[in-house]
Amino acid sequence: MTKSRHNKIPLQVNEVLEDSAELLLNFLEYSKSGASPVLQNEHIGDIANQLNVQHHLINGFQSKEEIKKFIKTYLDYSTQIHNPHYVGHQVSIPHELSIVPELIHGVLNNPTTLYEMGQSGATLEHFVINWMLSKLGWFKGEHLLDFRNRENGGSGFLTHGGSLANLTVLCAARASISPDAWTKGNPKDLVVMGPKSVHYSISRALSIMGLGSNAYVSIPTDKYEIIKADQIQSTYDAIIKSGKRVMLMIANGCATSTGYFDPIEEMGEFCSKNDIWFHVDGAHGAVALLSKKYKHFLTGIELADSMIWDAHKMMRTSTLCTAILFKKYKHQSQNLKQKGGYLFHEKKSFGKDTLPYTIECTKAPLGTKIYWALAAEGEKAMESYVESCFDKAREFYLLIEKSEDFEGFSPPETNIICYRYRPDIISNQQQLELRNKVIELGQTYITSTEILGTRYLRNTICNPLTKTENFLFTLQKIREAYSTLVGNHFVSKQ
Repeated sequence: MTKSRHNKIPLQVNEVLEDSAELLLNFLEYSKSGASPVLQNEHIGDIANQLNVQHHLINGFQSKEEIKKFIKTYLDYSTQIHNPHYVGHQVSIPHELSIVPELIHGVLNNPTTLYEMGQSGATLEHFVINWMLSKLGWFKGEHLLDFRNRENGGSGFLTHGGSLANLTVLCAARASISPDAWTKGNPKDLVVMGPKSVHYSISRALSIMGLGSNAYVSIPTDKYEIIKADQIQSTYDAIIKSGKRVMLMIANGCATSTGYFDPIEEMGEFCSKNDIWFHVDGAHGAVALLSKKYKHFLTGIELADSMIWDAHKMMRTSTLCTAILFKKYKHQSQNLKQKGGYLFHEKKSFGKDTLPYTIECTKAPLGTKIYWALAAEGEKAMESYVESCFDKAREFYLLIEKSEDFEGFSPPETNIICYRYRPDIISNQQQLELRNKVIELGQTYITSTEILGTRYLRNTICNPLTKTENFLFTLQKIREAYSTLVGNHFVSKQ
């Protein structure tokens, strides 16, 4: 009997994989225990020396012991997001089984923009897209295994990150209002409307597209940086009076800084009435669709024309992994108009290519990562996880409100909380210095944001292990950081 070619793996690779798996699993358990610092701060040159990067570049790894030492050092100077004291940026805490699709991809290296190059990965991508579309009410298939394109049915694909996703949607909106822009360039009269707190990727996208960041027109917002629905009409009228056309209106679903949702239903109704493309940036907040308890924040989403959804924020999926979702397939199919004889030609296909629609030529099997996160425990578990994170944020906010030396911004809508420490005596700049000192000490991880000119400390609850004692721990570490600053250069505000 002929030996299977799959058995011919060098013993050394087996040993390295076993050693690596042991190191990673030990690291994971140690991190989850909360006994270790969230991060160890070290200068870049010192880390490079400890990793012995010059030696390995020239000589290669000489033994499995060298590899083990390299991995161990690498892990030592990595942020431990699995640590329950990590309440920083909105980066997903990957499910433990997320390591499996990463390993599969490391072996196969199958891109999925062409179905024939990565059939399994492409299949899972289209299945996950159908599942997401069904949550939006945009899926028109008979069942989730119905992969047919329908001109007026929902469609979408996955890409590497929300910034690239927003750029793709803006291009699609431009193609809809100005079909000749691809060959003749941008009309001079196109603008985009939305909140001032829109994600910075929108401004970047407008500049990349040649429209310029000045093409963004802000709709007045309230003290929570939420769009005032009664100001949409007057803003629109001023745009029309100036001789401009609205290419797209965008809503935060939710805002990255505060976690608050814009009035999606009112905005959607206005866009429907005035024939304007309505886009919802749901990079962070789209997961509310999975929760019966919190999906009301996205009431009116059926009125949108497009939405982006980051799985690497709140779906226990490793970075990067974003869905671009269109209510109508025609908006996806009419977007990019490129040629490439070695790729775009007639052929018999047993599946679906995404290459004609995505800015990326080569793309990792992102759908596999999302599917594993869902299948690890089932979609009900994902729903419970999302609700738990949102619930814990409310619990943390109540602890802040009960603390005499902290002041909360406002009750959270998602899993993002903003607050200040001793705002009576600490200035905006000092709030930022305080945050930086907390990071320097390394026992917990918090972020910061500015809301209407006021600097706030900011937490995002993504870790399923984070509990009340971790919240109290974080507040105490902020107090300790303040104590280390007092008596140095830290002075009370005037």
